[in-house]
Parts: sequence; structure tokens; C-alpha cells
Amino acid sequence: MANIKSAKKRILVGQRNAARNKSIRSAVKTAIKKVDAAVASGDQEAASAAFIAAESAIGKATTKGVYHKNTSARKVSRLALAVNKIAAK
Repeated sequence: MANIKSAKKRILVGQRNAARNKSIRSAVKTAIKKVDAAVASGDQEAASAAFIAAESAIGKATTKGVYHKNTSARKVSRLALAVNKIAAK
């Protein structure tokens, strides 16, 4: 355990940031699951609406520093590909 006041503060700040990041990551995963479920059911309109929400959540996570920009770009690209595949059918 830390003895120095600044080290104790850094531990608390780290815990707070970890909780925030976990919450944001969880919200992104939930949004992605909604897109996947809509794609699996073949519902084009629901998939498009879920994709827009997921894209927004991923973008917000990126601006907050939870995801690297390339990671978020890859996630959005994969979701867009899945949504566009059911649109082509």
C-alpha cells in the first residue's frame, strides 16, 4: 500500500478512471450486440438504427480515450460491412 499522499491519490484516480472506462466499454459492447442481433434477424431498419447508435457510442469512446482510433475504425468498419450485407440481400 502507498504511504505517500500523492501515491494514494493516484490510486484513487486510477480506480475512478478504470470504472469510467469499464462503463463506457460495456456500453459499446451492448451497442455492438444490438447491431449483431438485428443483423442475425435480418431486420434492415433495426440494424441501420442500431448501427447509427453503435457508431456514435464507439466515436464517443474514442474521443474519451477509451479506444484507439484505429480500433474504433475497425469496429465501425466491421459493423458497417455486416449491415450492408443484409441490405444487399
